Amino acid sequence: MSAQQLADACTALGVEMQRGVLANLEIGRRESLDVTELVALAQALGVPAISLLFPVGEVATVSPTPGVVVDTWDALAAFTGETALSELPPSDSPRGRLEAFRQHAVAVEAALASGRLAQDRRRPATVNLDPVEHERLGRVAAQYERLAFEDVLALRDLRVRMRDRGLQPPVPPAGLAHVDDGVVTEASGA
Repeated sequence: MSAQQLADACTALGVEMQRGVLANLEIGRRESLDVTELVALAQALGVPAISLLFPVGEVATVSPTPGVVVDTWDALAAFTGETALSELPPSDSPRGRLEAFRQHAVAVEAALASGRLAQDRRRPATVNLDPVEHERLGRVAAQYERLAFEDVLALRDLRVRMRDRGLQPPVPPAGLAHVDDGVVTEASGA
């Protein structure tokens, strides 16, 4: 993609970007972007914005602040709060909030995956005509369905704990839209 095409793509995304600005960034005459420009460039290039800041695997070191040179991965990990911890951060700290949302993402993926597995196990049980095999497959499917149900309950409990901490959990994906059914929250007026 040429600099002009990239500038045009950013402009099409609603962020006015001149080819000259890109050239100045490329040669180091301009050293910074605002967040809107960064996001537009990333979208235009089809890459995560973080990879423009910390090009892991492309360069060994970066300078996140003037005069400071660090390993690219270490800079990315510090930026995203991925640095190793020797103990859990306080739940009301910025890092504690990040950890809650990471746990939520993992719980969502687990609930979705176990739900898919339960469906995959139920299918053969419903179409098998051999009574013995039908019974065995039904028992296996029921075990998977129990695990899927437990994963949804774990996600629901995590979302309740997040709300109890004053955090707003992300909107669940369509396959888990029911996760908050029956959960009483302050906002629901209960």
